[in-house]
Amino acid sequence: MPPVQVRGQILTSRRVDAYHAMTVVAPGIAERFKPGQFVGVAVGGEETAMLLRRAFSIYDVRSDYGGTVEFVFAAHGKGTRWLAERRPRDQVDVVGPLGRPYPLPRDPVNCVLIGGGYGSAPLFSLADALTGRGCRVDFVLGAASADKLFGGLTARRLGRTATLTTDDGTLGARGMVTDVLPQVIEESQADVLYACGPMGMLERVTEIGRRYGIPAQTLVEESMACGVGVCMTCVLPVRGDDGVTRMLRSCVEGPVFRGDRVRWRDVGTIPFDALGAPGWKGGAQ
Repeated sequence: MPPVQVRGQILTSRRVDAYHAMTVVAPGIAERFKPGQFVGVAVGGEETAMLLRRAFSIYDVRSDYGGTVEFVFAAHGKGTRWLAERRPRDQVDVVGPLGRPYPLPRDPVNCVLIGGGYGSAPLFSLADALTGRGCRVDFVLGAASADKLFGGLTARRLGRTATLTTDDGTLGARGMVTDVLPQVIEESQADVLYACGPMGMLERVTEIGRRYGIPAQTLVEESMACGVGVCMTCVLPVRGDDGVTRMLRSCVEGPVFRGDRVRWRDVGTIPFDALGAPGWKGGAQ
């Protein structure tokens, strides 16, 4: 179903360690949602000069009040700081659900879900969908420090196992998720990896999956200005089935991509051999 635009009332707004979690009454969005999709939220109020929406992965949807949507964010810039100051009963303008969701396996398989920081937020609704299909789910979540690791307790409740890491060692194992991922893959006999987090983490997860012959489905954290595919600011170089690289929009063709198709080291550029690039001569590359 197509996305909808709603002016929804804020039901709850709370701090979760270094982050903010906001629940908005948005029936039309909740009923259309699939794990991995996101919402675009208008910030700054009706007279603001901040014209662009902010994109947030959907953490959870519920049937309460006809349908609610919860998303998690860090108050880094002017727009997200404004959003963090909203209170219950305030209203926000939301568009969604946007983007392509995570693909789900047809048959029960062993899945490892990897998240970095609040990038782990979309993995929990995915875990519900996977376990509903009889899949085994194991989590590997990491962050710079304990206050920036999101969803550790939820992961322990939903997953067969939950391995936590922090760069400074304040929670779980000291190091990065990719340090412990090989062991989790071997112990869980993983068939597929699902990941969301910083680009560097997604590249390393993809490489580890390739080493084990396991596909990686990656949700990219790319900056999005419009969220609906018009502005072309969130494009990534992605190889197609024909071997040709195309600049695909994260907000429409993504944000979920097969990790082995993304040219991670060329992100932020237009490779010379991409379709339509200056000097492109055509054909598979």
